[in-house]
Amino acid sequence: MSNILIRNVTIVNEGKSFVGDVLIKDDRIENIGTHISANGNMKEIDASGKHLFPGIIDDHVHFREPGLTHKAEIYTESRAAAAGGVTSFMDMPNTVPNTVTQELLEEKFQLGKTKSLINYSFYLGATNTNIDEILKTDPASVCGVKVFMGASTGNMLVDNLSSLENIFSKSPVLVATHCEDETTIKNNIEQFKKKFGENVPVEFHPDIRDEESCYISSDKAVTLAKKFGTRLHLLHVSTAKELNLLGNVLPLREKRITAEVCVHHLWFDDSDYHRLGALIKWNPSIKCAHDREELFAGLLNNYIDVIGTDHAPHTAEEKAMNYFACPSGGPLVQHGLVAMLEKCREGKISVEKVVEKMCHAPAQCFRIKDRGYIREGYKADLALLDLNSPWVVKKENILSKCSWSPFEGNTFHSKVILTIVNGNIVYQDGFFGEHGRGERLKFER
Repeated sequence: MSNILIRNVTIVNEGKSFVGDVLIKDDRIENIGTHISANGNMKEIDASGKHLFPGIIDDHVHFREPGLTHKAEIYTESRAAAAGGVTSFMDMPNTVPNTVTQELLEEKFQLGKTKSLINYSFYLGATNTNIDEILKTDPASVCGVKVFMGASTGNMLVDNLSSLENIFSKSPVLVATHCEDETTIKNNIEQFKKKFGENVPVEFHPDIRDEESCYISSDKAVTLAKKFGTRLHLLHVSTAKELNLLGNVLPLREKRITAEVCVHHLWFDDSDYHRLGALIKWNPSIKCAHDREELFAGLLNNYIDVIGTDHAPHTAEEKAMNYFACPSGGPLVQHGLVAMLEKCREGKISVEKVVEKMCHAPAQCFRIKDRGYIREGYKADLALLDLNSPWVVKKENILSKCSWSPFEGNTFHSKVILTIVNGNIVYQDGFFGEHGRGERLKFER
């Protein structure tokens, strides 16, 4: 590692934006100030007119390894993430095999150690019968347990009330949930199949995986969490109605129940299915414009705590299949930050609030050690951006292995210039530093 001095940059951190210098020594932020003296073996970067953010922490990705590497790999997706200013990710357990034992979980951590350009953690997956594995989870080194209360791959649909109570009452780590009610969805599918057979148009996705299916399941999760005092994190909240289950009174670090919203639920609405079709087929579904606007309001008033991506790539061929065969999910980790910065240009959210929800809040929510802020002594995970450098998303600049994006053709006005992970420049102006790898996240619990 060489020391790095970033000069004359607009630092966005802890609700403020101010011009200053940042000195990085080895893997840590050594000094934040003005007119910091350069000496010795030091790389100097004049960042006049640029903005420096803490690195984005994405609490919700599917990097598809092991077992689904025709769609994505930890290496390819961590590169895409780095190009998007993301310096840490938390990956979901619905790989092949499902990550439902401590042994399989550690195998994924070894993959992260050898392949990821950025920092990483992996969720243990819950099943109806693996409570013994959940109890072995180390709170200091694993981000959480993922509970699919809606459909998932393999054996990870947890639909037994006794099993849910066991998990919610005994889990030693944060419980993160995918909340959709299976009975409601199955009933809706039956109705649409009567009308369309197997060829249901994709624009009915939000009618099949509807508001009620989300609310019933989220309400169950919140009820269980309140009963047992569980540290619950509701993933990808997608409806205005679910906001009624959340609170904004307590400071984030004191909340027992927190929530995430994903970029696609803040960007798209159901009118976009006609244009983009299955490219925006996610679970939970993208719903109406009213839901989108209320989710934004919930984010701004702190009912919703974290912005994630649910980056979940599939191949273009898979996305071209008919409604029931086409998998849900899409790539987003490269474009999540710049998409939110477009919303800043539209006046819907401040740059400082984006940094709060994508950097500070994930660090607080998961109690990540020494990351998520630009602070002296903290790990040097940073993203340098030009907020006035328009570019168009094209197939040739999409870095996820699947090589497509629902944002293709969009013009973004902000660009990630440079990404630093643990003091190493891993991305700069389209080039990647391959000499280092990310670190396993640690948690102060």
